[in-house]
Amino acid sequence: MRTTLHGVLVATALLAAPLAGPAQAQAQAIVPGFDSFTLPANDDGSTGSVALGFGFNFYGSSYSNAFVNNNGNITFDSALSTFTPFPLLTTNRVIIAPFFADVDTRGAGSGLVSYGTGTFGSQPAFGVNWPDVGYFSNGVDKLNDFQLLLVDRSDIGAGDADIYFNYGAMQWETGDASGGSNGLGGSCARAGFSNGINVAYELAGSATCSALIDGGANALNTASNIGAPGRQLFQVRNGTVVNVEVPEPASLALLGIGLAALGVARRRR
Repeated sequence: MRTTLHGVLVATALLAAPLAGPAQAQAQAIVPGFDSFTLPANDDGSTGSVALGFGFNFYGSSYSNAFVNNNGNITFDSALSTFTPFPLLTTNRVIIAPFFADVDTRGAGSGLVSYGTGTFGSQPAFGVNWPDVGYFSNGVDKLNDFQLLLVDRSDIGAGDADIYFNYGAMQWETGDASGGSNGLGGSCARAGFSNGINVAYELAGSATCSALIDGGANALNTASNIGAPGRQLFQVRNGTVVNVEVPEPASLALLGIGLAALGVARRRR
C-alpha cells in the first residue's frame, strides 16, 4: 500500500514520476545568481534570519524568513549548527536540506556559501549556493557544488512554492568528525526535508555511503524526478508537498531513528 506524504513518518523513498516545470527549460542544473550575500568562511556557521521575499506555507505554517546554515540546509525558527547528519524527522523543527553534511569553507580553495533573492521561471525566488565547498576539517581535495531554490508560486495559490535541489559535481559525503576519512565513509550525507513534527522525506540513497556522490547508485548530479539530470523538484501546494509518495507503514523503529543517530550538536574547534 502506498500513501501520500502528508501526516506520515517516512523512510527514504524514490520520487514520483517525472513532472513538468520551469526547471526543464534550464540546460544546467545549477542556475546563476542568488549570490547577493556571502557567508564568510566558517565551519558550522549560519546567517541570521534573512528575508525570502515572499510568504511560504509549509505544512500549515507560514514563513517569510529563514536561516542559511553552512552545513547544507536552511531552517526557519533558529540557526542549526549540527554537523553530523541525522534522520530529518528528528530535528523537531522545519528543515530543507539539499545536502546535510559537514561543510567547511575555511580551506584554501573552498567556495563560500552565498544567498539572495532573484527570479526563476519568471517567478520571485530565494536561493542558496554551496559552490565547490569543502568538508571538515579544511578538506579541499574533494569539493561539492549544489544549490537550493525556493520559488514563489503564489500565481497558483497563496503560499504555494516550488523547492528545487540542484547539483553539480558532488565528490565528498562526510566530514572527518562524523566518522569519515578524507570526505568518505562514516555518517554520510542526507538530503530531503521535514516539517519537524510528523512529516519527513529523504532522497533515495540518503545516509547511504557512496550512493549520493558522483558515480554512486543515486548520484545527485545525474538523478532527477523531472527529467533534468542533477535537479529535484518538490511542489508545495496548499502547504503540502504533492509530488512525493512514501511507503506505509513507517515508524521510528523502521526508520532506525535513535538517540545515537543524533550525534553531537556542537564540537569544540
